[in-house]
Amino acid sequence: MLSRPLRVLPLVPAVVAGVLLAACSQPAPEAPRPTGKSNAAMVAEIQAAGQRDKSVINVHPLVDPGVTSLQEGARNDERNGQFDAAAAKLEMALKRVPDSPDVLQDRAELAVYMSNYDLAAKLAQQSWSLGSKQGPLCARNWQTMVELRQRVNDTAGVAAASKSVEDCREAGIQRF
Repeated sequence: MLSRPLRVLPLVPAVVAGVLLAACSQPAPEAPRPTGKSNAAMVAEIQAAGQRDKSVINVHPLVDPGVTSLQEGARNDERNGQFDAAAAKLEMALKRVPDSPDVLQDRAELAVYMSNYDLAAKLAQQSWSLGSKQGPLCARNWQTMVELRQRVNDTAGVAAASKSVEDCREAGIQRF
């Protein structure tokens, strides 16, 4: 009978050490969980930010009529849920005017519809970098970032991007 407990005793320190190590370890941080907002709702918020902006500055660069036609066709395709066709039209427009802030932002919004959030962030940032930094397009750029940060529950990112949306507005001079 004595031989049996002696065989178990050498295992006791190993088991205790394992329990202690398990108790000291911390679980891996959870990845942010996406919010339940649909892509269409995100794009609606982005576009509404541009419509709400009442800046005294609203830059409208000269446009190529062919690019305008491609943008309008892409909007029609988007409304009909034909996102691939819309993307193709906007890609053609970007080949003609690769540094067009409004075409880049249109493509960013379409990327949101298509759940390509990394591309949406990249294009919105590029649009903002090339744009006027004020007015409706600026508000759409930053609202894109707000929506993408909300999607992953990044409250600090949402706060910073929301502040940037507000900074896009240039109030007029108060005249009496």
